[in-house]
Amino acid sequence: MRLSKLASEIAESPTLTLNEEARLLRERGEPVIHLGIGEPKNKTPINAILASAAKLTSGEVKYTPADGTPALKKAIIRYTEENYDRLVSPDNVIVTNGAKQSLFNIFYSILNPQDEVIVLAPYWVSYPEIIKMCYGVPVIVTPEDGTFIPNFAEIERAVTGYTRALVVNSPNNPSGAVYPPELIEKLVNFCERKGIYLICDDIYHKLVFDRKEAVPAYRFTNRDIEDSHIIVVNGVAKVYGMTGFRVGWVVGPKPLVRVMTNVTVQTTSGVSPVSQAAAEGALNGLQNVVEAIRLQIQNNREVLLQEMKTFNGARLIKPDGTFYALPDLRAFGNSSVEISKFLLKKALVVTVPGKEFGMEGHIRLSISGTVKDVTEGVARIKWALDPTSPNEIYIGDRKMVRDWL
Repeated sequence: MRLSKLASEIAESPTLTLNEEARLLRERGEPVIHLGIGEPKNKTPINAILASAAKLTSGEVKYTPADGTPALKKAIIRYTEENYDRLVSPDNVIVTNGAKQSLFNIFYSILNPQDEVIVLAPYWVSYPEIIKMCYGVPVIVTPEDGTFIPNFAEIERAVTGYTRALVVNSPNNPSGAVYPPELIEKLVNFCERKGIYLICDDIYHKLVFDRKEAVPAYRFTNRDIEDSHIIVVNGVAKVYGMTGFRVGWVVGPKPLVRVMTNVTVQTTSGVSPVSQAAAEGALNGLQNVVEAIRLQIQNNREVLLQEMKTFNGARLIKPDGTFYALPDLRAFGNSSVEISKFLLKKALVVTVPGKEFGMEGHIRLSISGTVKDVTEGVARIKWALDPTSPNEIYIGDRKMVRDWL
């Protein structure tokens, strides 16, 4: 079979691959602990359930406007005003099949072949692949000081005449880092001065800890939304724990939204009206579910930090947001892929190799599950890697003895 060279070069999703491996192990009855999946364990908010059920039982599940239902767009406009202090019109908003499609449609709409996009490491695994799918060139900027906060001077040096956009994800997947306000301000001013799009992936923007704030880029510009170079991506997947509904959105200048709508018309035709009703219900309903998710993850973060204190050889920068941590395990080997494979084989713990996020030697841990998942998962990882940890451990009902250190 002859396949497209471009499509053949797109890497498979490491998270989806690991999810499938974990599923097969669980089907065989293995006591797998999944610290790789990126979704909260909450039930869908009741307002989302009721709204989607009402749409379904009405029997009126038909085509919707390609850019989103008027009711959901109205809810997104209010959400934008409340959280970004920015009043936008319906023509500035487009609803997509998850934030991932938001990003794809943005890149497809703004990039010409060989245009460059600055991607800040550590980065979400799909950014470089989506950019390449749109014939763009991802330019990776990695902090040189061992932190997860990019250096503005390093970003400035990476910009060329081909640079079309810069992607910012704060709070950051996979590190949990929250970029300081002064960095966001510099990026806004720089992008507006250079005429570069600043794409803000804000999907985790409310999942922050210790009274920190993920400061929105809009705070640092006086420009009207039509003149601004800021594009905001958001959705209900993470802060409402509604990953399966696949509803995201973009807020940006009208010409961009118009082109993105044309792309949607010729590809997916739009988002399921049942899912859109659920998202509308979540945005318009009681917001205590968001705080409940945030508090649960913050508690898990505290448990993780406590458990990691006795992990000799591992280095962890405290995450300030999201539900991820990115410990440095280079003391145990330089290949994060081999470390993740080893942990799945020996300890039955699913992790994601840091290589996929531009951080070789690290692994990503998701702390979105239960406290038991976090404590037992880290205990198994320590048992498998740290020679100073106890030599024996129970995995499920089996007593395991470490014989490789």
